[in-house]
Formats: sequence, C-alpha cells, structure tokens
Amino acid sequence: MAATDPFDTVNPNGKAPVLLLCDHASNAMPPRYKGLGLAAADLERHIAYDIGAGGVTRHLAKLLDAPALLGRWSRLLIDLNRDPNDPSSMPEVSDETPIPGNRNMPPAERTARIARYFTPYHRAIEERLQAFHKRLVVPCVIAVHSFTPQMNGGEPRPWHAGILWDKDPRLARPLLNTLRPQRDIEVGDNEPYSARNPVGYTMAHHGTRTGLPHASIEIRQDQIADAAGQKAWAERLSRALKPLVAKQYKVERFS
Repeated sequence: MAATDPFDTVNPNGKAPVLLLCDHASNAMPPRYKGLGLAAADLERHIAYDIGAGGVTRHLAKLLDAPALLGRWSRLLIDLNRDPNDPSSMPEVSDETPIPGNRNMPPAERTARIARYFTPYHRAIEERLQAFHKRLVVPCVIAVHSFTPQMNGGEPRPWHAGILWDKDPRLARPLLNTLRPQRDIEVGDNEPYSARNPVGYTMAHHGTRTGLPHASIEIRQDQIADAAGQKAWAERLSRALKPLVAKQYKVERFS
C-alpha cells in the first residue's frame, strides 16, 4: 500500500472465511490537513478514532488467519462508517469540540475527500468480498469498534463489550451466547449502541445488503487502551469466533 492510500491491509492472504474491518483504526491525518486545526491532545481523544480497536483488529487478523482492512486516517477527516451525505461524515463539531478544518467546507473539498478516502476503502471491501464469492466461500464480515466508558458525562457504561446486529442472528447470537457466560465480563446485546437504529454505513452496506453473516463488535476503551489489553481481547474473541466462522453458511444474495 502507498503512503497516501486510505486504508491498511493486514494479512491479505489469510485463509479464514472472514473479512475483518476497522473503520476508525487511526487518528492520523494527511499532512496537508494540518490536523484540521485541532490541538494534538484532541487528536488523542475518542473523537478522532476508536481507541484500541486497530490493535485488536491486527492481532485478531493473525489469530484467525483472516484478512483485515483498517482505515488509515482519522474519522474526523471523513468517517468511513457514515454515509457521505450524513452531516456527521465530516463533522463541524464532535462531542462539543469544534473541528476548524471542517467548517464552511467548499463542496469541491467534500467531493474530493469522498473520492480520495471513502470510495477506495469501500471499493476494496467489495473487491475482497467478491474474491470470496468467486471461490464459492461465504465469508463472515466482522467490524471492530470501541466505545468510551461513559458518554457526555453520563452514567458509566457497565458493558465491557457489546455485539451489534439487526435482522441477521447467524453470527451475532452465537457470539453473544459464547461471550456472555464468561463471568469476568459483561457483554451487551445491541449495547451501548443498537444496530436496529443504525447510522453505521459499513455493516448496512457490506453485511445487511449482501446477505452475508456479519456483526459489529464494540469493546470499551479502558479494556484495550494498551497493547496488553488489545492482545487479551483479540485472544478472547479469537477463541469465541473460531468455531463460528468455521461453519458452512449459506447466502441468499450477494452483490
């Protein structure tokens, strides 16, 4: 991958029937954007990326022997998990923090960001899924995200992780059934967010629309803020996922 590409590919020749995705893996910015005018401390916050999610995804790709695509740039530049027509795609304010480089953005700049960063990432996902299809393999599509221990000064979130899903229970329900009996963690079913009131683009577009088995995994950021936590959660998820992704799934449609 070139330094200007909008995503990183990990374990591209992985043999598992899985495609791992991490839309918000990085808080980096292309130099031309000068951090969108934000202080360095703001770029270390959750507004810029899903803290720890990239590390978990990289470990999980190796443990499952699965390919993974990870967003290379900050979600503040353009959110790969939002429809580009959604105002939150390139927000002027995020969690009450103004984003100077996104204010009064000319239409040409919005169009350029979509073409430069958003479209190639989702085209690469589609190409990966089509490659599975040509091999007559039905892959599981798994997205990895992280969430803050509390949001906007509200109540602490008790869940260590959450599994998000909508109408397709094939992967999500067995994954919940595997993780929830583990006594050292509390796992939410469509918590702290719900895929049944979705704003997320990636799973809707590459999971629900295609009919492939899929799920989003959310992990609380204090669990994966360091390398040890990322590795531990990747190992936990690998143990839970291996027997599930080895199943012979069927698909009714694929586009």
